[in-house]
Amino acid sequence: MRQEVIVTFGPDRRFEVALPAGTALPAPDEGRRWLDEQFSANDCEPLRASGKVLIADKVLALAGAVGARRFADDADWAQAFARATLGALARPVVRVDVDGGALSY
Repeated sequence: MRQEVIVTFGPDRRFEVALPAGTALPAPDEGRRWLDEQFSANDCEPLRASGKVLIADKVLALAGAVGARRFADDADWAQAFARATLGALARPVVRVDVDGGALSY
């Protein structure tokens, strides 16, 4: 089964982070924990005025905070991001549209 995260930063910056076949995903709580740690480590800001941060919001905010350069320059981090995102959301394919502020499955 295909497992990948596609992150776009506008029409000309697209990163497809495909996991090797058979890659075990972390349990949802482990994926959320990694996203929480990276959210804090990268000084991400909540997207909602209420301060409530949903997992999808963390994925979007984290991708936006690290930017396209991190996805281009750090393949290990991009793989970890993909594993955590897929595990936390329990989905085989996730599309992250940073400029549009949307996640789709």
